[in-house]
Amino acid sequence: MRVSHPNDAYEAVHRQFGWHVPVHFNIAEVCCSRWARSERHQNATAIVAHHPSPQASQSWTFQDLQSAANRLSHELQKRGVKKGDRVAIVMPQRFETAVSYIAVLQIGAVAMPLSMLFGPDALAFRVNDSGASMALCDEVSAPVLSELRKDCQGLQTVCQVPEFLSLAIAEKKLAPKFKAEKTLAEDPAVLIYTSGTTGNPKGALIPHRAMIGNLTGFLCSQNWFGFEPLKIKPTSKLASRQLPSGSDAIFWSPADWAWTGGLMDALLPALYFGRPIVAFQGRFSPEMAFEILDQHAITHSFLFPTALKAMMKAEAQPRKRYKLVLQGLMSAGEAVGDAVFAYCRDQLGVVVNEMFGQTEINYVVGNCHIFWPAKPGSMGKGYPGHQVAVIDEKGQICPSGVPGEVAVNRYDRHAHLDPVFFLGYWKNPKATHEKYTGDWCRTGDVAVQDPDGYLWYQGRTDDMFKAAGYRIGPGEIENCLIKHPAVVNAAVVPKPDPDRGALVKAYVVMSPEFLSQKALSKNAKLFDQKVIEDLQQHVRGLLAPYEYPKEIEFIDQLPMTTTGKVQRRFLRLEEERRASLSRKL
Repeated sequence: MRVSHPNDAYEAVHRQFGWHVPVHFNIAEVCCSRWARSERHQNATAIVAHHPSPQASQSWTFQDLQSAANRLSHELQKRGVKKGDRVAIVMPQRFETAVSYIAVLQIGAVAMPLSMLFGPDALAFRVNDSGASMALCDEVSAPVLSELRKDCQGLQTVCQVPEFLSLAIAEKKLAPKFKAEKTLAEDPAVLIYTSGTTGNPKGALIPHRAMIGNLTGFLCSQNWFGFEPLKIKPTSKLASRQLPSGSDAIFWSPADWAWTGGLMDALLPALYFGRPIVAFQGRFSPEMAFEILDQHAITHSFLFPTALKAMMKAEAQPRKRYKLVLQGLMSAGEAVGDAVFAYCRDQLGVVVNEMFGQTEINYVVGNCHIFWPAKPGSMGKGYPGHQVAVIDEKGQICPSGVPGEVAVNRYDRHAHLDPVFFLGYWKNPKATHEKYTGDWCRTGDVAVQDPDGYLWYQGRTDDMFKAAGYRIGPGEIENCLIKHPAVVNAAVVPKPDPDRGALVKAYVVMSPEFLSQKALSKNAKLFDQKVIEDLQQHVRGLLAPYEYPKEIEFIDQLPMTTTGKVQRRFLRLEEERRASLSRKL
C-alpha cells in the first residue's frame, strides 16, 4: 500500500515534464560562451580557486574563462586537433582545467579526462586505447606525460596549459575571437574510462546531449540550485539559451573533475546555470571541507558518503565552529545510510539528497527534498525524464520487495528518447550490446523497490553473496557498523567457508578516538577483541542474526577508487587467496 505525503509532488513533476533536445547543441556554448556574450553576466564569477587565506583566493569571470579558452582553441587547431579527435586532460581542480574543457569542446573535439592519481600504466592504456593525439596538462603531470610518449606513439603533443596561458597573456595581445564548431547534440563530447570490476577499463563515449539529460537530476538533487522552483520548471526550458537570474548558489565538491561525479555533477552543471564553482587542488580532509564550506559560504555541494562519514567523526557538532549555509547537498557513490543522513539533517542543517547514476547513464535516480520526501538510506526514485525499474535476468520488472538489477529504459514514461544515454563503449560494440536487455540499460547494481517506488541499494551484482543460504548485501551491514563510535569506515565481503559456503566478514577502519585508547591499553590484542565483540553485538541487536560479521579485521584504510567507492573486490580476492593457501597447508 502506497503511503501519501503532503509534500510529495513527485507525480506532478513527472507529468509536466518533457524532453526538448535541439538538433545542434554544444556543452561549451551553454556552459560558458553564452554567458561570456551577455553584457549582464560576462563579469559574473565562474571559477574560484580556494586558498586557506581568504585574501589569497583567486577568481575568474565567465569572460576570463571564454577568453582563455579561445586562446587555447586556436593553439589546439594550430597543432592539428580536429573535430572528433580525442584530447587527454590531466589536471586537478583549477581554472586551467575548466579552460581546457571549454577549449576542446568548442572545436568539436572529444575531451578525455584522466585522473592525476593514475600511474604510468593506467595512463598509457587509456591514451593508446583512445588514440589521443594530444594531452593538456599542468606542471605536475607534464613530466609523466612527456615520459609516456615513449610508450604512446600516437601522442604527438603535450601542452602545459598554465604555462601557455601565462605566455599568451604576457604578450599583451587581445584575446582572439573563436568561431565555435556547430556540433550536433548527438556528436561525441567526452570519453571517460570506467574502472570496471574485471578486465581492462572501458571507454564510455558521452554525447553533448547527455548534458541536457543530467540537468533534471542536478536541479532536483540540489533543491533547485538556489532558483525558485516555479521560475525554472523541469521542462524544455532546461535546454534554452537564457535562464532566469536570481540564484545565489555557490558550488563546491571535492569530486575530481576527471571523473563523471566531478565533471558532469559539479563543474559543468554549475557553469551551465551561470554560477561559480570553487576549485581546490589539495587532498581531502574533514577540516579542509568545513573550512571551504565556511570561508566561501557554499550553498550547494556534492560530498561522497566516505567524505561525510569522515566529517561526522571529526566534527560531531560542526555549527559550533563553522558557519554553514548549505541549501542543497547531494551524495552518491555508496549508500549514505541513516546515521549519515541524520548527521546531515541535524548537524549540517540540510537533508542530503542521495543520487545514483553511472558514467554511461548519469544522474538518473535520487531524491529531491523540496518536491518529495527522502527516506533515510534510500537511493530515491527515478528523476524526471528517466524511466527506472528493478528488473530480473530476463528483463522483466521485479515485484515490490524482490531484489533485482537497477535499469534505465531508452524511453521516458511518455515514450520519448531519453538524452542521458551514452553512445556506446569506445571500440567495444560487444560490451555495448551486453549492457542492454531490450530497451533496458543495466547498471550492474542490485536494489529493492518498495511500495512507494523508492529504491534501496543492496550492492553491486558482484558484491552480493550467499552465506549459509542467506543472500547478503554488504551495504546494510556496513551502515550498521558505521553507527558504532569505534568505526570510521567498513567493508563487508564473503570469507570462503567449507561448511557454509561463505562467512560474513567485515574489514573495519577504527576511529582515531579508539585508536588512542588502544595505544594507551596494556594489551592491544585484548583491546581489539573487546571492540570486535562489541561490534558483533551491535550488529546482532540491529540486523538479522545471519547478518552479523562472524569475523572482523581491522585495517588502516580500505581500498578505494579515486571517486570514493570502496573496492570490495580487492578484499574479496584477498579472502579467496588466503583460503587457497589454507587449503594447501
